[in-house]
Amino acid sequence: MTLNARRRRVHDKLAALPGVRSVRRPVAPDSDERFDLFYVRSGPQSEHPLVIIPGGPGVASIQLYKGFRRRAAARGLDVIMMEHRGVGMSRHDDSGADLPPESMTVGQVVDDVAAVLDDAGVATAIPYGTSYGTYIAAGLGVRHRDRVHAMVLDSPVLSASDIEAVRAAVRGVLLDGADSDTSDLAAKVRRLVDDGVMTPAAGQIATVIYGFGGAELLDRQLDLLLSGRTLLWRAIDQIGKLTLRKAPYRNEVDLVGRIAFRELDYVGEPDGLPLDPSEVLQEMAQQIAGPTPAFEAEPYDLVAEMPRFDWSTAVISGGRDLTTPPAVAERVASLIPDAALVRLPTAGHSALDTRERAAMEIAKAVTQGETAELPARGDELDALPGNPAVRLLVSAVAAAAAIEGAVPKSLADLPGLPGRSAPTA
Repeated sequence: MTLNARRRRVHDKLAALPGVRSVRRPVAPDSDERFDLFYVRSGPQSEHPLVIIPGGPGVASIQLYKGFRRRAAARGLDVIMMEHRGVGMSRHDDSGADLPPESMTVGQVVDDVAAVLDDAGVATAIPYGTSYGTYIAAGLGVRHRDRVHAMVLDSPVLSASDIEAVRAAVRGVLLDGADSDTSDLAAKVRRLVDDGVMTPAAGQIATVIYGFGGAELLDRQLDLLLSGRTLLWRAIDQIGKLTLRKAPYRNEVDLVGRIAFRELDYVGEPDGLPLDPSEVLQEMAQQIAGPTPAFEAEPYDLVAEMPRFDWSTAVISGGRDLTTPPAVAERVASLIPDAALVRLPTAGHSALDTRERAAMEIAKAVTQGETAELPARGDELDALPGNPAVRLLVSAVAAAAAIEGAVPKSLADLPGLPGRSAPTA
């Protein structure tokens, strides 16, 4: 895709925002070609700014997080956000063409962060990464350790073997009922699996519902499936598919998705057992990035490198996170000396995107040198309200479930209404 007239207008509008700058970066290693990599800085400037690195890869920064940066500035936080190469404002070379595949590697992204700090005149910063962004933050600690003052790893990614922890977490909640809150719903899931209704794709929807609303909300949706009502499930499935579509300057996975598969092995190898997230991730990967590049190797051995991290680190873990589950966060916290593990029992994936108030409190504490006190504040931080959009979604799903549950089952079979086939991802 080239930079067409419509995209150029949006690009120019964003480039004119306060605090937006660009730095010239190599298109690929050992290349003489350069492109403009954009970043933005907001809030009162400090000695050690927060460098917020979103998830993905594919999530943009400058447009999507405008509101976040405004609220962070109001709380006195100095925030730098880089537009990831291959995404949004940093998508194109000087001719307006998309950056080539060889420009998409973790190592180049990590070096981009260091180049942004150079351009901003920042000696040391506090990387705050969420999900995929934690791998970039940790990579900065590996390649440019002298640039790290402190660190926040929110819903961390550790290695290509994380998929095993994801499988265990999904099946532990949905099939085994690992705790008293999920034992009843697990019995329902097992019945739905035996009936062929709870496919891996449906299991993916279940993990999302659980992450947002917990066992109680998911249990009500399972009752709908058991009674043959799938309208709400299919609606959620369609919403999920919409989120995978490329949205310029917000979410653009098509160029950068190869990082997730070639270097981080998001998909893994399906194991053929029930509710395997690998099956769903494989299909999703093909939808958003075409043929999935084969996994080659991780850029860093974080298991070996993290014990050398000698700065203050907060690790945030959502108790309902089945995307980067608590077991991964716990291992990360055990690897980094004196890391503060901040447990948010009722949170799902990415506090930055779902529990912004808690994320800001944690970030502020780290900037003030109060990281060690954070684990004791877990329940207090967890009690802060979630993002309005998330609360609205949970309320909408609960209300829709009540409405669908009140509709006689025969109405779902009327001509013109969707049938009752199992949802797909």
